Amino acid sequence: MALTRRDALKQLAIGSVGAATMPMWVESLSAFAAEHAQTRLPGQPTAAKTAWKPKVFTADQNATVIVVSELIIPQTETPGAKAARVNEFIDGVLAESKAADNRTKFLAGLTWLDDRTRRDHQHPFVACTPDQQTALLTTISTPEALTGPDAAGAAFFAAIKSLTIIGYYTSEVGLRQELGDDGNMVFSEFKGCTHPEHQTGTQA
Repeated sequence: MALTRRDALKQLAIGSVGAATMPMWVESLSAFAAEHAQTRLPGQPTAAKTAWKPKVFTADQNATVIVVSELIIPQTETPGAKAARVNEFIDGVLAESKAADNRTKFLAGLTWLDDRTRRDHQHPFVACTPDQQTALLTTISTPEALTGPDAAGAAFFAAIKSLTIIGYYTSEVGLRQELGDDGNMVFSEFKGCTHPEHQTGTQA
């Protein structure tokens, strides 16, 4: 039986979370992001575009989300997460989520990143080198990290990775340029993202 986009997005949300030890807040936020994504799919009515302002993020938090999401889906022969404005999608998810605790934990994860890089490199995350940023995200991307001393960071990374993937593949950039959707794409089978770097337990 064919899946609707809504069903497929739900599977994408849960599939990108993956590990059995994942905190419930990550699964909950990912599932809500899949629901939220329905409002931004190409072909959906949208309000007139005005200058975007974050509803939840501070300027520094927004900058960090842009950097992390671009590390997750970088620009290659097609645009990356920054061009797809994934940061705006994530801010919208957090703003509209009725689970305030999920929002609080996500924002705490951004603080965790800066605290860790200030400890290790004397800089907030966005001021670190790409190698330093990637090394930290790689460390917290493994299933083992979810039960170790970096559990808070690992849970946050799972959440932002899930939201980034959902936000990217439901954007104009992701659907039209990456997936080649002409606006009539139907999912007969959904296996999740096929990029090796986006699979559960792999590196950022």
